[in-house]
Amino acid sequence: MERASGVLMPVSSLPGIVGIGTFGREAYDFVDFLARTHQRYWQVLPLTTTSFGDSPYQSFSAFAGNPYFIDIQDLVRLGYLTEQDLVVLPFGDDPENVDYGTLFRGHRALLERALPSFSAAPPEDFEEFCEANGSWLEPYCEFMTVKEEFGLKAYYEWPQQYRSRGKASAALCAKHPERMRYHQMTQYFFCHHWKSLKDYANERGVLIIGDIPIYVSRDSVEMWATPELFRVDATGNPTCVAGTPPDQFSSTGQYWGNPIYDWAGMAENGFAWWVERLRASLELYDILRIDHFRGFESYWSVPFGAPDSSFGRWAKGPGSDVFDAVAEHLGELPIIAEDLGFMTPEVIAMREHTGFPGMKILQFGFDSEGDSLDLPHHYVANTVAYVGTHDNETAMGWFKDTATPDVREKTMRYLALGPGETVAQGCNRAIAASVSDTCIFRMQDLLGLDNSARTNTPSTVGKNWRWRMLPDAVTPEVEAELSDLTTTYYRVPGTKEPELPE
Repeated sequence: MERASGVLMPVSSLPGIVGIGTFGREAYDFVDFLARTHQRYWQVLPLTTTSFGDSPYQSFSAFAGNPYFIDIQDLVRLGYLTEQDLVVLPFGDDPENVDYGTLFRGHRALLERALPSFSAAPPEDFEEFCEANGSWLEPYCEFMTVKEEFGLKAYYEWPQQYRSRGKASAALCAKHPERMRYHQMTQYFFCHHWKSLKDYANERGVLIIGDIPIYVSRDSVEMWATPELFRVDATGNPTCVAGTPPDQFSSTGQYWGNPIYDWAGMAENGFAWWVERLRASLELYDILRIDHFRGFESYWSVPFGAPDSSFGRWAKGPGSDVFDAVAEHLGELPIIAEDLGFMTPEVIAMREHTGFPGMKILQFGFDSEGDSLDLPHHYVANTVAYVGTHDNETAMGWFKDTATPDVREKTMRYLALGPGETVAQGCNRAIAASVSDTCIFRMQDLLGLDNSARTNTPSTVGKNWRWRMLPDAVTPEVEAELSDLTTTYYRVPGTKEPELPE
């Protein structure tokens, strides 16, 4: 990767008129902001559908896109909706936070108003879209149609005859063609609008860094339609699920509950599902950040139904074999390895075998006692530097709410803060000045926001994924500061690197 920088900003956090960020005008404005400040990358969180808890890392599908991100104004321009439709339905009244409960009711009702006119006169390329994406689109639409029949309950709570894809589910879907068409329509608009936005960004020199979770949700179309991909028993229940071991933060570890892949079975058919998953992802994004990269080397396996994650054990994953197999089909893989957490020599060897850049988190460097590999003087070029990820506190929130007096003193001394310079500004400067080929600034840190703007607090439910940027938040001063960081530390794309002496 060339020496460059970018911004981490979830699509959901963009301002807009329908209660959540979308692929509409505000997204194009954000791309323009990135281009004006010489940014090479826009990093987004997963764009897949969300389920309970509204987390983009717990999706009904590894392939389907989130209908919340559809550009509603485009549907008005196309005549599928009217301006009056946008007025009468609720989306939430707080411009700084997504109100998911209100959005869930209003957004679905709004898109359903577009369905009759869409069905009467679908776009010319609609059938072509459905055919080209049929391998994942058809089972997804069936899954959602049956799910809605049973009050959105998890599929393993449905009547027995519907708990796997087959004749019973097909017969039910045949009785509800309007539901099937609704989900086809929303996926069409998601893909159409995202492609237009991505093309706009690419034309302006901005590349999209996407994010894909290693695992899928237990309540997902993959578990319902293709249980053979996972370690399941005769009843279809997972035999083991994912989590993390006990550590200094939790005596019981984290119980994620995601089903574990049947890695041996996947290897027998050349990891075909992973080939298709990454092929589809690389059509959506220019670069992929793979979450929980270390899980490919070994993973924490918890017996299904165990009281907590402390009952788990380490089990071996496929290692770099899965990436070698995918590369045979797709060529060189533009992947960032989320190599955080408990690292071992084997995980490091796997990352080095793939050649993928790893991640460095500045905030972790200050939280540790003594020296730390997460402090910039230890970075190497083939890394991506962050102040923090979507799971961390904002720089200002961490410094104010969590850091001890000793840590604050260490931080200020290491950053050598100048007169009037905030900790967030000093942290941004530190990663910009580092030797990492890439640094990614969080939008909250560029705006100097506290923890009220935090994206996610792991192991909690109910208050995450909510923060939204106000419409006038990006001031000329914010732009000038980001542009200055980028130019001062030679991260403008295309900047000629110095020649080494022979």
